[in-house]
Amino acid sequence: MATARHQRAPELAAASLEEIMGRYVGRFRDKKPDWNAFEDAKIEGWKRAQHRFIGAGGSGKHNDPSVIPAGNFTLSIMYVEPGQGNAAHTHEVEEVFFVLQGLLDVFVEDETGRRVTTRLGPWECISAPAGVIHGYDNTSLEPVYFQVMLGRGRPEAMGYADDSLFQRRAAHLAEGDA
Repeated sequence: MATARHQRAPELAAASLEEIMGRYVGRFRDKKPDWNAFEDAKIEGWKRAQHRFIGAGGSGKHNDPSVIPAGNFTLSIMYVEPGQGNAAHTHEVEEVFFVLQGLLDVFVEDETGRRVTTRLGPWECISAPAGVIHGYDNTSLEPVYFQVMLGRGRPEAMGYADDSLFQRRAAHLAEGDA
């Protein structure tokens, strides 16, 4: 007989194994790409699709019932076509980009605009510490799929380094919760 060495979370204390499996499995085929997950994704050069698996991620959209509930982190798969990327931004927690397919140029930047970039291929990653300006671009000729994880189950929306994008953030979050 198996012995659980840790207690279940209170919300799962009475859940059957079938209920747990049904709520905590996410399949890519069931995910709908969200091309409007982020304010900057409305702008040419930063268009991308988020496929949410665990938690809402840094998009600030927390009302998707198909997403696995988050405890202490989020997980999404991003799809980025050639010539697209995202705006320089920060988070209050660390963010990890883990490339699954394709090539992704990732960067870190300081407040003077100085930027350091490196290219990641499949099975390579970057962990951007909290408060460090960072982002990515797909400058290759093929689409890229990569995993994104944030270090909190319900993180704040990204803090854009660009003032005009940051000012538009509140309206974008209101759209997502409507």
